[in-house]
Amino acid sequence: MTSFRKIGLVLFAALLGIAGAGLSERLSVPGALSLVSSAQARVGRPLTPVSVAGVTRRTVRRCAAGVYNC
Repeated sequence: MTSFRKIGLVLFAALLGIAGAGLSERLSVPGALSLVSSAQARVGRPLTPVSVAGVTRRTVRRCAAGVYNC
């Protein structure tokens, strides 16, 4: 086997694997296990950097520490 053929075979297998993972999410067969877990958004929880509660908590802490002139 030439090196180009090996590289092509590896790329084809990777493409097939990625396509299969994406297809399994769309089909969403009940009871089927997936290698890729579903993502869950955590934005808005109290300790995340972009939540209002998180920004307020850090601002109060920085004002108390003297970082800001509050």
